[in-house]
Amino acid sequence: MKRKPSVCVVGSINMDMVTTTDKIPAQGETIMGESFTTYPGGKGANQAVAAARLGADVVMLGAVGEDAFGKSLKERFRDEGVRDEAIITVPHASTGVATIIISEGDNRIIVTLGANNHITPERLKEKEDIILSSDIILMQFEIPMETIAYTVDLAYKHNIPVVINPAPFADIPESVVKKVTFLTPNELELSELEHSVDPSLIKGKIIETRGEQGVAFMLPNGEKKTIPPFQANVKDTTGAGDTFNGAFVTEYAKENDVEKAIQFANAAASLSVEKIGAQGGMPEREAVVQRMEEK
Repeated sequence: MKRKPSVCVVGSINMDMVTTTDKIPAQGETIMGESFTTYPGGKGANQAVAAARLGADVVMLGAVGEDAFGKSLKERFRDEGVRDEAIITVPHASTGVATIIISEGDNRIIVTLGANNHITPERLKEKEDIILSSDIILMQFEIPMETIAYTVDLAYKHNIPVVINPAPFADIPESVVKKVTFLTPNELELSELEHSVDPSLIKGKIIETRGEQGVAFMLPNGEKKTIPPFQANVKDTTGAGDTFNGAFVTEYAKENDVEKAIQFANAAASLSVEKIGAQGGMPEREAVVQRMEEK
């Protein structure tokens, strides 16, 4: 039996505090919400859980605070089958939180990084063996950029592919762009990326998620291609991008085929939007395979 693909996610761990309402409040306006719930979150954690549910052997490299949220989130990783030996508990720091407002099937998010700011290159040096034993590495922009640069450089020296989901967007050093394998921006993030780095550096590395318009990417021969989305009964788009990224790295590490990995990730993302909550909607592998067969 072929072993599971080994995925290392270096990124954020948050508790999502979600309020649903029938409309977004205007400036200075107070409205009544419909419900409030907490969910495990953070782009890194979300992507790790997605990859684990879809069949990867996943290790999470991140940080939590010495508080109730941190303890709860580490327990959640164990429940999901995500290895937690590389998660650092930072004394006197709060666990990261995301405040999310959901209205009419869309969302607005404020992220407070807390312990995520403590994922530094110095701390990563203690975990190098975990990074180097991985088939693929996945990162986002909710941790310090110097940490992202350090990880990309380390992986590049050892020929380990790296996927970066550049969200929330921040200026990215050209040295990172040159060494990363793929970047997975949405339309807005791609626009900012094209204005902040030499466009020639990202040629052939972009996998652009376009929501209802599908996913655009470039084949090795330079041909541009768009893969249409799967139909879905949308209830909550929170976590759809994270599901896509977790699914993509899992399938790419397994098959080494970009187009197949995007098809698989598209199907996974279509299932994720049919339930409330980022991790709550993330599907198991069997459900993704079934959706692909139905199409």
